Amino acid sequence: MKTDFLDLPPASTARGTLRLPGSKSISNRALLLAALAEGDTLLHDLLSSDDVDRMLDALRTLAVDWMHAGGDNYRVRGTGGRFPVVKADLFLGNAGTAFRPLTAVLALMGGEYRLHGVPRMHERPIGDLVDALRQMGARIDYEGNEGYPPLRIHPAQFLDASVVRVRGDVSSQFLTGLLMALPLTGRAVRIEIIGELISKPYVDITLALMRRFGVSAVRHDWAAIDLPAAARYVSPGDCYVEGDASSASYFLAAGAIGGGPVRVEGVGYDSVQGDVAFAHALEQLGAQVEMGPNWMEARAPQGGQLKAFDLDLNHIPDAAMTLAICALFADGPCRLRNIASWRVKETDRIAAMATELRKLGAVVEEGSDYLSITPPAVFVANAAIDTYDDHRMAMCFSLATLAGVAVRIMDPGCVAKTFPEYFSRWAEVVA
Repeated sequence: MKTDFLDLPPASTARGTLRLPGSKSISNRALLLAALAEGDTLLHDLLSSDDVDRMLDALRTLAVDWMHAGGDNYRVRGTGGRFPVVKADLFLGNAGTAFRPLTAVLALMGGEYRLHGVPRMHERPIGDLVDALRQMGARIDYEGNEGYPPLRIHPAQFLDASVVRVRGDVSSQFLTGLLMALPLTGRAVRIEIIGELISKPYVDITLALMRRFGVSAVRHDWAAIDLPAAARYVSPGDCYVEGDASSASYFLAAGAIGGGPVRVEGVGYDSVQGDVAFAHALEQLGAQVEMGPNWMEARAPQGGQLKAFDLDLNHIPDAAMTLAICALFADGPCRLRNIASWRVKETDRIAAMATELRKLGAVVEEGSDYLSITPPAVFVANAAIDTYDDHRMAMCFSLATLAGVAVRIMDPGCVAKTFPEYFSRWAEVVA
């Protein structure tokens, strides 16, 4: 039975060690590359979540042979770059990490495909990716609003395009989709990036995983990326999924706010994930942070209270949400800048965060790409936090209990998107 809310009790300290679930970004990229590769791949520590389930369901519908190999391990039989099914209807929920790359890959497959999701997915823009694919000769129609899912994909009529241009200032997932798909053409292609690319570390994840599967792209700063001719994905045999660095942010912040130390295992300074930079942001707030190759740990500042901050957070948009909650515990007003991508995530996160922070007593100014947050003089107890079917809203606001107030989280089940066990793990480290 679905629980409509979860009451979290007041907390005063946070301390402990936990193993992180696998990274959503790595899990879905690795699944798709394993499906496209030559040979079998054993994926270790795959994330168990709604988003990954949507990718697994889609691959099964496309007749990709995969099997559960015990624990969080999955064996995927590669298709050598061609899915067996050339006509399919794919429901992808609200999983952007599945929808955007599959759009690009299926546009080059020569089949008839329909891609759709939940209502919010149909409000998330995809026009820039579709425009880029059409430059290659892809045939894609919008079922509803121009520039948004649902999509119908028809067999492509390939043009001899050696250069494809894509905007980089709305979502890095558009570039990720192109990068993963274009090697399937067998041709040398240059992707030119128009405007300022946001969320660059997520593209670095894509490039690192492509290298692991045998395709090395050449990046020219962040203006262009060259893909080689005659490229093909080849299984590395085994592929390990790192712990989720975005999920680590909640527990590291808990250590910084609630005394600590709190240690997370599964991700550290060797990570390919950009969200490990959250730990460095915490240091700028005065937190004491330590890192190893596969772990990170945080504890409160020497003086006990976090310092006010003014930070450009374009590079860590997901983990930046956790810093909005840290602002509640700072010694003065704080500003989160260059976060326009929040507007096109699972919900409009700038508007949602501003609304819910005010419920706790904060004074919040909302801009097109920023939030200014003045901490509460007195925290409001028993605030009912709406989560907008957004997993990160639910997880972030658990941190407010460290002010010693009870908090009600509405629709707590939305955390299943990336971290189904979140609230039980949270309870293990707070007291």
